[in-house]
Amino acid sequence: MRAGVFRDKIVVITGASAGIGLEIARQLATDGAALVLAARSAPLLEAAADECRALGARVLHVPTDVAERTQCQALIEQAIAHFGRLDVLINNAGISMHARFDELTDPDAAERIMRINYLGSVWCTYYALPHLKRSRGRIVAVSSLTGINGVPTRTLYAASKHAMKGFFDSLRIELRRDGVSVTVVYPGFVATDIAHRALAADGGLLGERPVDKGAVMSATECARLTLEAAAGRRRELVMTGIARIGILLKAFVPGLVDRVAERKVSRGR
Repeated sequence: MRAGVFRDKIVVITGASAGIGLEIARQLATDGAALVLAARSAPLLEAAADECRALGARVLHVPTDVAERTQCQALIEQAIAHFGRLDVLINNAGISMHARFDELTDPDAAERIMRINYLGSVWCTYYALPHLKRSRGRIVAVSSLTGINGVPTRTLYAASKHAMKGFFDSLRIELRRDGVSVTVVYPGFVATDIAHRALAADGGLLGERPVDKGAVMSATECARLTLEAAAGRRRELVMTGIARIGILLKAFVPGLVDRVAERKVSRGR
């Protein structure tokens, strides 16, 4: 249970204007946290901030593109200037992609995905870390099951999530004596509009999610599980039982896990 853990805590959330990030913001608002919301779309971000204020939260919203290091720096500086401290950083901003690597016609997509998914998390964490050390705070990274096991058609996306895993797993060890916890969560398919903003092979927007919509978790449940893990300072959370079984099988029959992943993608799941 997370009752009372986040009350009066100052929480920065990237990618807070929609999907998992917005639902995390809503739940934290009802928990009594003070929020610093960041996302690229200023109109959507302002609407998210108004919604969280209506739920009783103190809110600062800062339009931010985490792909730009200076904007990550400005986000943390504005959070400190406004609230005076920082207790929790939730690195949630991300972009997806559905394309086989051999069908890719825009190789610059590799850099774009890495800058948003990986470097954006690194830069926000870099600027937040001195403040989190003072508060003995929490770092949360919203990754993906593709950050644990490769999946066909998610080649570049999986690479960025693997990079996140390596960074935050290493950082957790470095911060062990500083009282700052690092929690990485690994959702599967979640019912959000991220696919509409995902990249296709040509670097344009995908526009349609090529998965079975009946096989996804709600954003509400994903946010709840994420906050429970953060409250308990868990090192990581794999959100589906099937994925946990897959991780165990990978150690013994990795080829089987690869074939299962290939079949699921080919069936649109």
